[in-house]
Amino acid sequence: MVKVTYRQPDGSEQTLEGKPGDSVMQLAIGAGVPGIVAECGGSMACATCHVYVDDAWTGKTDTRSESEEDMLDCAMAEMKDSSRLSCQLRLTEALDGLVVHIPEEQF
Repeated sequence: MVKVTYRQPDGSEQTLEGKPGDSVMQLAIGAGVPGIVAECGGSMACATCHVYVDDAWTGKTDTRSESEEDMLDCAMAEMKDSSRLSCQLRLTEALDGLVVHIPEEQF
């Protein structure tokens, strides 16, 4: 199992365990993590699953695709170097302990 911690803008956290191959978005939706909406269900057609990868994990995730960057340009919250669509972040054993920050707004 792979642990992921979702940190809310108010500092509260929720840590979940998922299986390798699941997306960070799927794990959040399944547990009702506030702030992860995922209107498109993970087909990269919206930006309502936008997260910021914690600085400690920067460079450990795969890189954003050009299509993902285009969609992040449409995100309500500011796009940063650490911005990712959580539907595009697949859990691997190497990401055990991953921390993501949820933006203040998704709409």
